[in-house]
Amino acid sequence: MTEAPSEKAPAIDGKAYWREVIRLTLALLAIWFLVSFGAGILFREALDAIKIGGAPLGFWFAQNGAIYVFVALIFYYCFAMNRIERKYRIQG
Repeated sequence: MTEAPSEKAPAIDGKAYWREVIRLTLALLAIWFLVSFGAGILFREALDAIKIGGAPLGFWFAQNGAIYVFVALIFYYCFAMNRIERKYRIQG
C-alpha cells in the first residue's frame, strides 16, 4: 500500500498567537483584581451604601462577588481560547 503524500500544515504565527493569549490573560487578571481587591477592599466604603439582600455591597463582593466573577472569567477564558485556537488552527 502506498500512502498519499501528506499535506503540509499551514505555518502558525506563533508570536501573534502568544500575543493574543497574553493579552487575554492579562485583561482577565486585571478584571479579577479590580473585582476582588478593588470592589472588596479599595471601594468597599463607597459600595457599602448599596445593600444586596440586607448585606452591604462591598461586603458582598468580598465574600461572594469575587468568586462569582472568577468562575465567570474561567468560562469566558475557555470560550475565548477556543476561538483563538480556531483562528490559528491549533488543536488542543
